[in-house]
Amino acid sequence: MTFTMKKHVLILLLLAAFASATSTVTAQTKKSSKSSGGGSGSSGYQTGIGLRGGGYSSGLTIKHFLGSKNGVALEALLTTEYKARGARLTILGEKHKSISDFKGLQFYYGAGFHAGSYQGRYYFADSRYYYKGRKGDVYLVRDYRFDDQTYVAFGADLILGLEYKIEDLPFVIGVDYKPFFDVFNGYTGFYNDAAVSLRFAF
Repeated sequence: MTFTMKKHVLILLLLAAFASATSTVTAQTKKSSKSSGGGSGSSGYQTGIGLRGGGYSSGLTIKHFLGSKNGVALEALLTTEYKARGARLTILGEKHKSISDFKGLQFYYGAGFHAGSYQGRYYFADSRYYYKGRKGDVYLVRDYRFDDQTYVAFGADLILGLEYKIEDLPFVIGVDYKPFFDVFNGYTGFYNDAAVSLRFAF
C-alpha cells in the first residue's frame, strides 16, 4: 500500500468515526427529547458550532448536549497544530455545571480521545556549543531539520473549561485547558493546550 493510499484510508476512517459519533448523538438526543419534552435546559442551548483558537491547536468545534437537564455534552474538535500539515479529530465527553449566581455561565470537565495524521515534522538534528568572550560565555546552537513523511498520532485528552451563553444572542464564548497524552511516530509525550472558542448556538 502506497503512502497516498494509507493517507486516504486514514482520512476515511476518521470520517467514519465522526459520522458514527454524530449518529449516536442524534439518536440519544431524540430519545431524551421524547422523554423530557425537549428544550435546552440549564445550558441555554442545544448545539453550538464555531471556532477554537489555541496556543497549540486551532480549528472547528461542535458541541451537542445529550439531554435537556443532565448537562452532559459531546464535543468534537477538528484541528491542526502549528506548522503541521494534517488534521486531528478529538471526541470529548463533558459534564456541565451551572453557576447559580451568574445566568448563562457554566464550568465543565471531561475526557476523551483523539486521532490524526500529519505530514512532516521539525526535529533537532544536532546541538553545538560555542565559547565566546573573555569570560568564557557559552552559547548553545541547535540545528533544526524537517522531514516530509506522513505520521499517525493518537492519544487521550482531558478538558476543563468555562463558557458563557450570551443572553438574547445566539453565541457562546468559552475558554478551556485541554492537556493530552500523545503517541506520535512511536514516541509518547504529555502536552498542554489552552484555547478560546466562539460558537453559534441553536
